[in-house]
Amino acid sequence: MAKGLAGSLVLFLFGLCLGAEELPLDQAVQLALQHNVDIANSTLDVAKAKDRASAFRTLLFPKLSLYALGAEQLVPVTFTIGAGTFGNFPIIGPFPPKNVPFTTPVQPTGFLVGSVAQPLSSIYRRRLNLKALDFSTQLDQEKARSKRQDVVRNVKQLYYNIEQVQSSLVATQETVRLYKEVERLTNDYVLKQTALESELLQAQATLADAEQSELVLSNQEAKQKEQLNDLLGRDVLTDFTVTRMDEEASNPVIDLVAARKKALAQRPEIQQARLKTQQSEEELRGKKAEYIPDISAEFNSITLLNFSSYLPGGTYSVGVSLSWEPFDWGRKRNEIAEKRDSVTQDKNTEQSAQRKVIMDIDDKYRQLQQSWSKLRAAKISQKYALENLRVNKDQYEVQATLLKVVFQAETTLAQANSDYQHGLADYWSAKAEFEHALGEDQ
Repeated sequence: MAKGLAGSLVLFLFGLCLGAEELPLDQAVQLALQHNVDIANSTLDVAKAKDRASAFRTLLFPKLSLYALGAEQLVPVTFTIGAGTFGNFPIIGPFPPKNVPFTTPVQPTGFLVGSVAQPLSSIYRRRLNLKALDFSTQLDQEKARSKRQDVVRNVKQLYYNIEQVQSSLVATQETVRLYKEVERLTNDYVLKQTALESELLQAQATLADAEQSELVLSNQEAKQKEQLNDLLGRDVLTDFTVTRMDEEASNPVIDLVAARKKALAQRPEIQQARLKTQQSEEELRGKKAEYIPDISAEFNSITLLNFSSYLPGGTYSVGVSLSWEPFDWGRKRNEIAEKRDSVTQDKNTEQSAQRKVIMDIDDKYRQLQQSWSKLRAAKISQKYALENLRVNKDQYEVQATLLKVVFQAETTLAQANSDYQHGLADYWSAKAEFEHALGEDQ
């Protein structure tokens, strides 16, 4: 009987493999890292942050601007040069000797204004802002790393859950087969009047419950496969089977103190909190630097097009410009106070993140221990069920027990096998959670 059960399990899994590709766990993780939408979007966030920093860096270089205006005067520009405007000479007298009126013609004219400005004093403030942007880029990188870790953890958990459901489905299908045999035998006994009608109804009810469980597990498996396909970034209807977890689990031996240190060094949350504090400190320095006047070196040119010949064709100048707001009604002071509060908040968040990481690593460690204990108990129950089936089979061969008892023992073994697979899946899920708590990338 035990050999028959094992053979049925193998045939069922072999039949699944014929109809769908087998997806190893490592391959599933790699597919998710390459094609998951959330990971792709987080990578794009990093690229956007780098582009934003590169765009801001251009503010350190000279600013070139050009302004052009083409127009036509609605009324002529008229002005007069008075007599003697340019001086009074001994020989010729005043120059010009009399008032000279000038009038511009009404025709299309134009202005060209060019400027080149190199910031000087503002470079310090902009470098501080640029450092804050660099910290923002690093924050996005840590967020992307955290997203990759979350996706890897979710892939592993779903993978283990699917394997668990498949094992339960195999056991349930075997149970359905056994209950159908029990129903057939009971129906024969009722016809021979060696069993009661209530016993037949009980057998039918038990079979119906088993078939209902089979349907629930089948639907659950289909749903979880769709969820895993979505995580892998591929068609959700792609059919596949997971690899059975035949690897023997071992009692985890973990140095908890070393694990805490490793988690504090690797967890993205810690890195994000630290980077956020540094970013806030740079923003505070940048806000203080706004008290410095904006001083720039400038070159300016103005060109006149199609004006009268007596007007100059253009002017050119080189100089230094200053822009300063000496009184702002306390605006800068209040903004600096806000930035100081933000720095304090971020430092508090950083300390809180460290405490939460330590609590999380301890909790995941305890869950891993519990899952191992549960798995060990399931393994013992599996051995007991196997031995119980062997004893009942031997008794049945000498007609010392009923066939129904053998069926029940066989069903118990199938359930024990399923419980062991559940325990194994829980163990690997707990192990994946512990690795995630350590901040492992894969």
